[in-house]
Amino acid sequence: MLKKLTEHLDANGVKYVVLRHSPAFTAQEIAATAQIPGRELAKTVMVKIDGQMAMAVLPASSMVDFARLREGLSAKAVELATEAEFRGLFPECEVGAMPPFGNLYDMKVVVDSRLKEDTEIAFNAGTHKELVRLPYADFERLVKPGILDFGSRRG
Repeated sequence: MLKKLTEHLDANGVKYVVLRHSPAFTAQEIAATAQIPGRELAKTVMVKIDGQMAMAVLPASSMVDFARLREGLSAKAVELATEAEFRGLFPECEVGAMPPFGNLYDMKVVVDSRLKEDTEIAFNAGTHKELVRLPYADFERLVKPGILDFGSRRG
């Protein structure tokens, strides 16, 4: 479990639940293993917005529509970051299991508007075996993400 995250949540009076599950690596596998609907499980996709590293957070059942994200941000370029580009930014996390708390890493966070439709949000907690679930309102209050419509459903 990511100590930095839980300390931040505790310091801000957030009520949360930690869910342990067998190792799973894709967002859809995690949702199935943890028995959470894919629309409630948030996945963090690392992107570069005009060259700056950022987190795009969207339902596990969706994919990033890079054109819509670029337009929504009025950016010149938005592209998928490579693992090599972000691996060192989260030394206490397993690669691909970063929680969507860019504020803890001085990083911009953009959330797909569909995540606001549920009262709770669940996401990786720094490992491929643990999730944190908490009220979406608390997530938004702490992270202060940009909110856009940029996710497209998997076909």
